[in-house]
Parts: sequence; C-alpha cells; structure tokens
Amino acid sequence: MSSSDFRCRVAVLGATGLVGRTMIKVLEERNFPVSDIVPLASSRSAGQVITFKGREFIIHEPSKEAFKGVDIALFSAGAKASREWAQIAAGEGAVVIDNSSAFRMDSDVPLVVPEVNPGDIFKGDGTPEPIIANPNCSTIQMVVVLKPLHDRFGLKRVVVSTYQSVTGKGKVGRDALESELAGKKQDEFTHFHQIAFNAVPQIDVFTDNGYTKEEMKMVNETRKIMGDDAISVSPTTVRIPVYGGHGESLNIELKRDFDIDELRELLRTSPGIILQDDPSARIYPMPLTSYERDEVFVGRIRRDYWHPRTLNMWIVADNLRKGAATNAVQIAEVIAARC
Repeated sequence: MSSSDFRCRVAVLGATGLVGRTMIKVLEERNFPVSDIVPLASSRSAGQVITFKGREFIIHEPSKEAFKGVDIALFSAGAKASREWAQIAAGEGAVVIDNSSAFRMDSDVPLVVPEVNPGDIFKGDGTPEPIIANPNCSTIQMVVVLKPLHDRFGLKRVVVSTYQSVTGKGKVGRDALESELAGKKQDEFTHFHQIAFNAVPQIDVFTDNGYTKEEMKMVNETRKIMGDDAISVSPTTVRIPVYGGHGESLNIELKRDFDIDELRELLRTSPGIILQDDPSARIYPMPLTSYERDEVFVGRIRRDYWHPRTLNMWIVADNLRKGAATNAVQIAEVIAARC
C-alpha cells in the first residue's frame, strides 16, 4: 500500500474534554488520513455523538474491545485513565500518544515534540514505540524555540516565567473564571485563589524544593526532550485570567556569542515558529495572536543588558493546540508518513 493510500483507525480517549475535542478538530483540519474515529469517554458522556467530517460517531466508554483494530490512540483523559488503558490499547496493537503526565518521565517512553526530537518516536527497527508521551504544554512551546538555539549556539541556562491560560486546567479551569466574572460565590477556588482580575503564582502543588510540580515538569521534560541533562532550567509558573494561549518570558544564556540579527533569522526560518518582533510598531506575540493557531510565536528579542551571551524573548502558543492536541496529531503524522 502506498503512503497516499494509507488510512488508519483513530481512537480519542477523553473525546468530550477541551483537549479531546480539539484533537478531533485538528485531525479534521490537518486532513489526517483517518478511516474511522473511535471516540471514548467516561460513562457521563457515553451515548453522546461527535461529528467528524460530516459523519456522526457515538461516544463509548473505554474497553479492551473498543481498542481492537485501532491504529493510533490519542489519550487526553488524565493520568489515571492513561495508566489504566494505555497498556491495554498498546496490547491491541495501537500506538498510544498520551497527553497526560503518566509516562512522561518513564525511561522506556519517548517524550516527543516533532520539531525537536521526531526520531525518538521510533525503535531501532523503525517501528513506532507502543506508547509515546506528549509533553506538558508550557514545555512544548519553550523547546520549539530552544532547539535551534541549542543546535547553533549551545544552551547553558534558561530562566522562564510563564503566564498560563485558565484552559491549561481544562474545562473546569475555564468555567471557574467565567463563574467568578459572573460574580458567583466560590465554595472552593479551582486555581487556589480567585483568578478573575488576578495572577496566581502557583500551578499544581508545591514540592519539597519549593518549586511546584508544574515547574519541575519544565525542568525535567526539557532535559529529556533535548537529550541534554546539563541544561539548567529555572521556572516560575503563573496562572492568569485569559481563556487561551500561554505566554512565556525567557532569559536564555548561550555557550557561544551570537549576532542578534542572525539569531532572529535563525528563529524566523526554524520549523513551527512565527517571528513577530517589531516593537516600534507594537508588533509582538500575545495570547490572542496564538488563538486557534498551531505555531509558536516569538518576539521582544533582545540581548541581555548585563550578560552579552544571554538574550531575552517573549513567546506565546495556543495551549490547547500546539501545547496539547496539535503536538499529539503531529506525532501521529510522523508515524503515518512512514506507513
């Protein structure tokens, strides 16, 4: 069978969540070679219908039977569901692309951003790994930018502060902001504190070292994806009251000197990046810039005032798309391209 004739059966676990719905939307938009969609979700959603390319598909609960004949399974139902069903789906022959944190730091599971390490998708014999992990949303957009810089100049240290959308916590995160904006009394704050008109410097729980789990994901995932444990990452993650699009302020120390114009051109021509860097015309990335887009937007590039081999920049990406759904579909595209 030629690659142009290839079609595969795709399951989406968590099909009714924000990321799951976006996965289905991205599969359709990018014309992924789908023969059949198998939407899966909890018992609360079972029996509902989703539409894909004009056809209706009934949502079922996950089961061993549901994964029979599935070629690629996109998971976005949380770590607990992934631990329960990933091995079962893989055992039925599906390649599982998991958006949860369940397997990200498992040494036997590749953690993949296609612009950075697509080769990790495959085993030595050229077949795809049975389970492939999708990184954390804040890590994905950062490493897309760090990869070309590391290849050309070498990375020494990254200090990153994130400004993350409420949709990073899914539908419940979005609903919490809407409820607060409507003036409804909150029995318990979804984002630890009121998020409306606020900025909360805590995403996930704190660990013993004073960093949150979200921050430590950025540390550990970056090193694994980039294949370099010598890279230092010092993060602070903050939740802000926007509906979509994570912003990140990066201070990047490089091993070798750089020409700032050469560096801008490097980023402009690197895959998955759109350069928006004309401050005099008020052109720079914003969350609204990235809405419904699959690229990472980069701007405010400038040499650090005090350290000549260090630069500052501002990056933004749609966290539901490149930060989750699109990255997973791009992994599937790499696999499909070899069939």
